[in-house]
Amino acid sequence: MELILSILRFIWTIFLVIMVFNFMILVHEYGHYIAARWRGLVVDRFQIWFGKPIWKKEIDGVQYGLGCIPAGGFVSLPQMVTMEGIEGKVDDDVKDALPPITPLDKIIVAAAGPLFSFLLAIAFAIIAWGVKYPRAEAEMTTTVGYVAEGSAADEAGIKPGDKIKSIAGGQVDKFLGMGNSVKWQVVSAPIGPVDVVIDRDGKEMTLKAEIKKPEVEASNGAGDKIMKGIFKRPELPSIGVGSRITPIVAEVMPNSPGAAAGLEKGDKVLSLNGEKVWVDELRSRRWTPGEKATLKIERKHEEMELTIAPRLPDVVEITNEELLADYNKNPPVLGVRWDRRGESWLDSDNPVKIVTDGAKSIYNTLQKVFSPKSAISGAHLSGPAGIGGILFDFLRQENGWRQVLFFGALLNVNLAILNLLPFPVLDGGHIVMATTEWIRRKPTPVKLLLIVQNLFVYLLFGFMIFITFKDIGDRLPGKKKPKEVYKVEWTPIGGKPVQ
Repeated sequence: MELILSILRFIWTIFLVIMVFNFMILVHEYGHYIAARWRGLVVDRFQIWFGKPIWKKEIDGVQYGLGCIPAGGFVSLPQMVTMEGIEGKVDDDVKDALPPITPLDKIIVAAAGPLFSFLLAIAFAIIAWGVKYPRAEAEMTTTVGYVAEGSAADEAGIKPGDKIKSIAGGQVDKFLGMGNSVKWQVVSAPIGPVDVVIDRDGKEMTLKAEIKKPEVEASNGAGDKIMKGIFKRPELPSIGVGSRITPIVAEVMPNSPGAAAGLEKGDKVLSLNGEKVWVDELRSRRWTPGEKATLKIERKHEEMELTIAPRLPDVVEITNEELLADYNKNPPVLGVRWDRRGESWLDSDNPVKIVTDGAKSIYNTLQKVFSPKSAISGAHLSGPAGIGGILFDFLRQENGWRQVLFFGALLNVNLAILNLLPFPVLDGGHIVMATTEWIRRKPTPVKLLLIVQNLFVYLLFGFMIFITFKDIGDRLPGKKKPKEVYKVEWTPIGGKPVQ
């Protein structure tokens, strides 16, 4: 029964993702449709998704349909330059019999799609502002909780507890995400030494961190190299830091010291022996043999104290040498897995900030994609498959629908701006062509426009296929190494003291 429910939930989530996508496409294309009606243009077809229709119906001379390729949509307007490779061919006799339209008509109709996407972004932002959406400590803090040994941060002298203020001149106000985040400033920084300004115990310091080009992962033969080239995105730079978070119990292993102490999933550790403690400190703490500690926790808004006696696992079976080295260096002694997000809560920026942050994020991304000094490339962008995967993940989480509203605002801002780029296949290309016609006071030859536009259609579809493979690669399971075992357990009796 549980399996059936799981399958039904999966199918329902997929259905919701498709509906969200279709709604955003519908609003964008409806902008073109309503503007065309307003300006008196003839509408031949209104279709969601590309390709041959799997459903269609004609109403008042307009064919409405659903295509077979789940991406995009279009309004076929014979009086404008049509994309016949996508929209299908319109009869030449029909086009020739229609009266010409003005460049202003073309500009208004082309701009209406991005305008409606932008208005939808504002609507999403207002709703997200009203209902709020999930935020996590791991995302919003700027305090370092973890520094990888031998990393650029370690070599620069960055330590747990340092508050990062700026990287390569870019201010930071959070750890993860786009915009002014630690992660974004690192991946978008030029390769080479950069200034990292930190606050350590109230004193501002400037350290030098070396942003290095990530090493290319070794391939096992030509086949593996080809597969990685198709599905794997290039690695992005990292300086080897993680955010400092509050200890929130995600899992307690059976018979472990954590279980014996009475820890439960969701418990928030407030202090250790009377002092505030963080996850990184619990993970790296060196316990003495026979030591017992007092944990003050919060459970369902009530505070209580528990006594925990750390001890090593009774059963250890690790065949992977790298994992075994990690275990020997810092073995688990509490039997607790901590939530990687730390504390989480519902919050929201105002709608103006949500929309402007979305615009800044796509602008910064495109700027870095086209910059020869940036490690970010087109291979790091996501298409419908990747975006659908993000929506799918959101909808399977608690309060995921709130996250979808926030993400929908960002996504529609991106959709509006991307469609205004001056490429012939996009709305921005139509605006440029119509503006050129207005200035020259004569239309550009239709055959030339069709050649250029169809060329860009093929280029766009080629790029979409390219990034779709990358999106799929993000979802492929990692390569499993045979005959590797990682087994760490505690038994009900006995126990090994910490060393």
